[in-house]
Amino acid sequence: MAQPVRPAHPLQDNSSTAGRTPSVLLLAGTGVGGLVVIGALALWFHYGTQVFFEMIRTGFFACF
Repeated sequence: MAQPVRPAHPLQDNSSTAGRTPSVLLLAGTGVGGLVVIGALALWFHYGTQVFFEMIRTGFFACF
């Protein structure tokens, strides 16, 4: 049977951004989530509770 080909020396990432990608993605995701929450609160305060929940309910039923 054929054996998998493996490099003689494992590859290493010695760049200046090595290990920063997960933290950057986490920070970006947190930022986007925060913007969504702020947007929802802004709509709630602008239109009021009844209109806000009606918009959410209508959007939910439009999707399903």
